[in-house]
Amino acid sequence: MATRYTIGSGLVITALAVTLIALLIPVSKFGDRASAAAAGTAAKPGTEDDGAGTMSTAYGPLSAADRDFVRKVRLAGLWELPAGRQAQQRGTRPSVRTAGMHLVEGHTELDRQVLQVGQALGMDLPDKPSAQQQEWLNQLTNAPNAEYERLFIQLLRRAHGKVFALLAQIRAQTRNSMVRSLATSANATVLDHITVLEESGLVDFDSVSDAGPAPASPTPVHHQGAAAPPQMSDRRNEVK
Repeated sequence: MATRYTIGSGLVITALAVTLIALLIPVSKFGDRASAAAAGTAAKPGTEDDGAGTMSTAYGPLSAADRDFVRKVRLAGLWELPAGRQAQQRGTRPSVRTAGMHLVEGHTELDRQVLQVGQALGMDLPDKPSAQQQEWLNQLTNAPNAEYERLFIQLLRRAHGKVFALLAQIRAQTRNSMVRSLATSANATVLDHITVLEESGLVDFDSVSDAGPAPASPTPVHHQGAAAPPQMSDRRNEVK
């Protein structure tokens, strides 16, 4: 009799142990899934996370990606405005001078808007170009006249191409109405700039289409003995 009770007790204990193990396994797996989900909310590659998380504002939640985008719009104007003014002065092709004019006009208005957005959202915005942007400006300033226009078009077209993808992502995902409005304006401006830069006929599409970051020291696209690219039509070549 005692033996049957002993065996029965052992079976009960074993059953309880198996049940406990069965309960613990799903919890462990759930924890792994939760960790993976948390990792999925991390800032996407190319986005600088300021570590402040998502903030509540009167215009909707403001994420780290939103703030990074607003700062990048400001940074773009800090180097593209002077680059555009320089192209208006140094450009020999009407199409290059026109591209410079569009950069100045577009970023003057976009900069006005981004400063308003930054103030409304309580953000500190940059007041000078990044080190890489300053290097690009230095390259343009130091470029010989024979190379200047190709370098200008290539640098600016590549920079605009990369920000264009970011614009689409922010416009689709942001839950902040001011950031959404800024992304809409920036999208129109960037598309206009891409168009006028391409109309110069100087874009090397093999170079601007790669997925890597723009080189710190891009070289102008120039082939010895190659004929100059044909001029575009007069539709947008005249500088007003």
